[in-house]
Amino acid sequence: MSGNVPAVLAVVALVTALVAALLAVGRLRARRGIATASQRATYEVLHTAGLAAAPLRTGLDEASAAKAVRHLRALVGAVGLALTDRDDLLALDGRGGHHAAQLRAAARKAVAAGRSTVLGEVELRCDRVDCPVRGAVVAPLSGPDGRVVGALVAVADEAPAPGLVQATLETADWAGDQLALAELDSSRERLARAEVRALRAQISPHFIYNALTAIASFVRTDPERARELILEFAEFTRYSFRAHGEFTTLAEELRSIDRYLTIERARFGDRLQVRLQIAPEVLPVTLPFLCLQPLVENAVRHGLSRKPGTGMVSIEARDAGAECHITVEDDGVGMDPATLTAGIAELAGESDGAGRSGGTGHSIGAGHSGGPGEDTGQHVGLSNVDERLRSAFGDRFGLVVETGLGSGTKVSMRIPKFHPGVRAGS
Repeated sequence: MSGNVPAVLAVVALVTALVAALLAVGRLRARRGIATASQRATYEVLHTAGLAAAPLRTGLDEASAAKAVRHLRALVGAVGLALTDRDDLLALDGRGGHHAAQLRAAARKAVAAGRSTVLGEVELRCDRVDCPVRGAVVAPLSGPDGRVVGALVAVADEAPAPGLVQATLETADWAGDQLALAELDSSRERLARAEVRALRAQISPHFIYNALTAIASFVRTDPERARELILEFAEFTRYSFRAHGEFTTLAEELRSIDRYLTIERARFGDRLQVRLQIAPEVLPVTLPFLCLQPLVENAVRHGLSRKPGTGMVSIEARDAGAECHITVEDDGVGMDPATLTAGIAELAGESDGAGRSGGTGHSIGAGHSGGPGEDTGQHVGLSNVDERLRSAFGDRFGLVVETGLGSGTKVSMRIPKFHPGVRAGS
């Protein structure tokens, strides 16, 4: 027996060590987790709010209301909750379904008046003996510009207490903010589509006429060349006027530019020289649709067409770590930096100015279009692209223009390789 004592002690020591290790791991996990009731409550509220926000950010309709109403009820702490638009009840979660007509009528009145209201048993009469509904709080939902777009109705199983009233009003205000953000997102998408249409309209009258004229000049003298140019022109227009996607890849944009330059070289002959320097690793980078082509067209149309002799257009795209740096440069006639700045400042207004300027380099301000004299199209293209870059990636990613009379023009942009919500075809 005495010989087994060391073995027993060894087993006891091993078990003790394992228990201590398990306790240590448990304490470590507790420290890393949500330790207090207050922290857990905060987490639950934020998590639930996030779940409700996602569908509301798509707008107020039956589908989004059905997804959000359960989470909104958890935020309010009501036994039932309904969402309505200006006319109809869209979704209801929890108790109170047999009062749908009364809740709908009360919501319409609150929407029309633009004021919240508290309902009691008198307003919610019911023939059911087991009816749990004793009251409700109706709060309007305000969308963009304070316009009432619907109502949030919290159902109570007792006379609505001040706490329920306040929770309903606060949740309705928050939900209204999400709907306003949804409208803002929709407005941005409509603006982006309008800006692409503006660029397409700019391409149409100028390039198409010149392209057809150039193709016509080869029909009799070089039919095969004319056929090739027609195919290039067809592919270029198919890409430029496609009906889907605000974003594309650099590779696709460069393919379209190559077709454009093929047609322009047919028009200008040896007068137009092109230099490309593209890093292969940046070809998959996503950027706004029709982001480079207007810059190349500006270089040809405004820079080289007015220049006697040969002109060079250089397009460079290089890898810069987390970004892709792109430049479009011509050695054409250029323009007076003061004219560029004045044209942009005139349209920007005194409130936001023309952007910063350093020497002949100018950061284009957002939201500008148009310009004086023959350079109107140039300002439209630059300002349109600048606005779309800033809208997609942030104000740090606008265009920078370097130019001078007789010194050509260089337009530079920075494109982040990865950005939330930005992908080709989206």
